[in-house]
Amino acid sequence: MQLATKENVTIAPAEGKLGLLIPGMGAVTTTFIAGVEAIKRGLALPIGSVSQLATIRLGKRTEGRSPRIKDFVPLAGLEDLQFAAWDIFEDNAYDAAVKAGVLDRPLLDALKEPLSALSPMPAVFDKDYVRRLDGPNVKTKGSKMDKAEALMEDIRQFKEKSGSSRLVMIWCGSTEVFHRPAAVHQSLKDFECGLAKNEAEISPSQIYAYAALKMGVPFANGAPHLTVDCPAMMELARERQVPIAGKDFKTGQTFMKTLLAPGLKSRMLGVSGWFSTNILGNRDGEVLDDPGAFKSKEETKTSVLDHILQPDMYPELYKDVYHKVRINYYPPRGDAKEGWDNIDIFGWLGYPMQIKIDFLCRDSILAAPLVLDLVLFLDLAQRTGMRGVQEWLSFYFKGPMTAPGLYPEHDIFIQLMKLKNTLRWMKGEDLITHLGLEYYD
Repeated sequence: MQLATKENVTIAPAEGKLGLLIPGMGAVTTTFIAGVEAIKRGLALPIGSVSQLATIRLGKRTEGRSPRIKDFVPLAGLEDLQFAAWDIFEDNAYDAAVKAGVLDRPLLDALKEPLSALSPMPAVFDKDYVRRLDGPNVKTKGSKMDKAEALMEDIRQFKEKSGSSRLVMIWCGSTEVFHRPAAVHQSLKDFECGLAKNEAEISPSQIYAYAALKMGVPFANGAPHLTVDCPAMMELARERQVPIAGKDFKTGQTFMKTLLAPGLKSRMLGVSGWFSTNILGNRDGEVLDDPGAFKSKEETKTSVLDHILQPDMYPELYKDVYHKVRINYYPPRGDAKEGWDNIDIFGWLGYPMQIKIDFLCRDSILAAPLVLDLVLFLDLAQRTGMRGVQEWLSFYFKGPMTAPGLYPEHDIFIQLMKLKNTLRWMKGEDLITHLGLEYYD
């Protein structure tokens, strides 16, 4: 059965250039930008991108209406994307991509001209938040408020030079050390006072987010640390009518968990233990070798199972699940991460069984299409007049943001239904419940 919820939703057209502002120009960013340039030149396909390849069913199954999402809602075209980035290292995008070692050299050499033209702007950086990295290309003058204003000036200049009519910012930088919201994060007034006073609890990612939101630029956080998921940033997003989303791209091992855990729960199969370990050797692995940064990642990785399995509702199946997550820095592996899971389950009459997963994945290859989808969908949300937390984009994150007091939905199939129903709502189509009774007498 279908739920009719036609509303008068106005979507402004995707006219002009869309400028993408990216803090962090490492493996994920260079893989994303090189991928877009390769696709534009017909050298590759946008595999992994829901916005580019997925279809969306409209109306009844008998109607045969299933256009591609990019043909259904007015998204910016890949040819209209303009790039800018900040990084603590001075390498241009070509040199950074070569060092990242994700993409093959012949492909990078075919894209050398556009990649070499992109050099990073000096970054806002604080070694207290990313302890395992250090670089020369940083903003050093003034207070944290001064640095925020310097970022706003960077944004203004990029918009003018690139001729972009709209902008989106997405964090693709390193994971910052774990910290919880403090007094300075409780209101916009407190946060702005904290910027002026160089409050230690304000991280670099929050300075970027503040600069973006003050400029009316949508912001997404692709890492697990605290950024826009605090009252001050949510207040600013509402005040400036700007959409926000996060946090932590759902790529490898957690992607597998959000596929498998809903299936086990749907069949009422019990879980007694879930042990997860990762080895990776890229810059992300080096940063996560610091216990403070790993704590940020651990929070988003471990919360997934609790929310999906709902142990309070199903104590006989999931109350005593032993869940352990490990990340190990192993330089020889580079960006080719390995995620290994051992899952102890039990079925009828309590008889034990096991599932083992060995996911030999490429972290940045999985993340790049998520970046593309998020920037296009955030731009769409902005043009639709949506503001604040965009829960319909939970599909892309390990730790999805929600309204205060609302638990996040981690089941990837529910997340996908939420995403597609939001797109149907935008275009005045009936929402689809998959009840199916309308086909039978």
